[in-house]
Amino acid sequence: MEEHDISSVTAGGTAADRADRLNRTLRDQTHPNVRPRDSATLILIDRAHDVPKVLLGRRHERHRFLPGKFVFPGGRIEPADRLMAAAAGLHDRHLARLMLRTKRPSLAKAASFALAAVRETYEETGLMIGVPSAGSVPVFPGVWEAFAKAGILPDLSQIHFIARAITPPKRPLRFDSRFFAADMTGVVHRAEGFVGPNAELVELVWLPITEARSLDMPGITAVVLEELHELLDGLMFV
Repeated sequence: MEEHDISSVTAGGTAADRADRLNRTLRDQTHPNVRPRDSATLILIDRAHDVPKVLLGRRHERHRFLPGKFVFPGGRIEPADRLMAAAAGLHDRHLARLMLRTKRPSLAKAASFALAAVRETYEETGLMIGVPSAGSVPVFPGVWEAFAKAGILPDLSQIHFIARAITPPKRPLRFDSRFFAADMTGVVHRAEGFVGPNAELVELVWLPITEARSLDMPGITAVVLEELHELLDGLMFV
């Protein structure tokens, strides 16, 4: 995942104030302007505690971008994300919000953002979110092959769209990121060997949402944690 500063956060509550707070931070904006790339991030929540916990991973120190920072799993949208089937789709309210201010909006494109977040979560943590399929699972190149082998289809019905963040102009890397949240109970398969000294994430930590900001994290990660904390009571997980 390549986290970034934001020029806008689209969610509810005090999102505009949080965006303004980030934008007042001194930044290097001397690079040629480029179009932001679509990306997606997933926040896993463990509610089996008095205070819900969230999952974060620490990036490798050798990464050129945000070395050693704690982030949520995520990354760029890939072509196969538009093709992958899902056992159930996103709620209509999330689909509608995902298509706002989106170039060439469509239901398939909106769903692909959530599917990318599910795929990246497995790719970086080994945690597979979905449900066992009653039939065959379509096979697409890359990480989605693991879902087919496990007989798992992503289930988007319990994934919530939390916020959207866009890197300011004239930054070296720009992303248009959608942040999602899902309950840990949606994890139906775990694989080892995805986290370690030679991986993108060198460790995973579960921390109460009220304490997670004590970690060394990018500003956008902290802002989305605040947003999630305010929204958490209203998220309906089954």
